[in-house]
Amino acid sequence: MTNDDVNWRETLSSEQYHILREAGTEAPFSGKYDKYFEPGGYLCAGCESLLFRSEEKFDSGCGWPAFSLPWDAEAVTEHEDGSLGRQR
Repeated sequence: MTNDDVNWRETLSSEQYHILREAGTEAPFSGKYDKYFEPGGYLCAGCESLLFRSEEKFDSGCGWPAFSLPWDAEAVTEHEDGSLGRQR
């Protein structure tokens, strides 16, 4: 999805904007989906595309939601991230 910065700021909360547009992250163990294991799907907060299914979610113990596979390999882009003292 393409959008300009003004539209992203109007559409997303300040936390969502920081995470999605500025490569930020929430503090570990603080997000509502870390220990959430109800059936369903996980959507992108920006474009509402399905990214992950609950069947692929597991508790990695790292404080952020973890999934073994995306819904569709083309729906996500993986980047190496060594920030916060761990490889993510």
